Amino acid sequence: MKYFNQETERVLFRKVTMSDVEIWSEFFINNEMLKFVGIDMTKEPEVLATEWISRQLKRYESHGLGHLAVVEKQTGNLIGMSGIIPREVDGKNEMEIAYSLKQEFWGKGYATEIAAHLKKFGLENGISNRFVSIIAKENTASINVAKKNDMTILYETNYLGMDVFVLGVEQK
Repeated sequence: MKYFNQETERVLFRKVTMSDVEIWSEFFINNEMLKFVGIDMTKEPEVLATEWISRQLKRYESHGLGHLAVVEKQTGNLIGMSGIIPREVDGKNEMEIAYSLKQEFWGKGYATEIAAHLKKFGLENGISNRFVSIIAKENTASINVAKKNDMTILYETNYLGMDVFVLGVEQK
């Protein structure tokens, strides 16, 4: 499926595999943004990475969607995970544009580039005509990325034990 082989100007997207566990474990070490992800931080980084990747593999099977490995074209390095994620929020089925980057790639425009690409891909390929991003209220960096992606705050809720904004964009 085309979903698993996408690219932008600076990155490639591919399916995650269990061979990504070691490198993805780095994401869970001294990452100040993890408080916004809603995961159990008492676990070891390798366990968290394994669980994250296993969850994506299950999503691929059940929905044909999920987080993809984001690989920097210039270096071939895995810089993060991003994708279109089916979610249930307050009893509604939503399609979330989600992005998680390793800390050394923050502030370089990657999240904005990735989010804009995923929205365009999702609209053009009929995945949905509405996309959301579920973001902790304190996560101003991700809120700014969503707003640059033409999303506006739709509502506030509690999700995974966090107070969040659900930002969204819909094509009529």
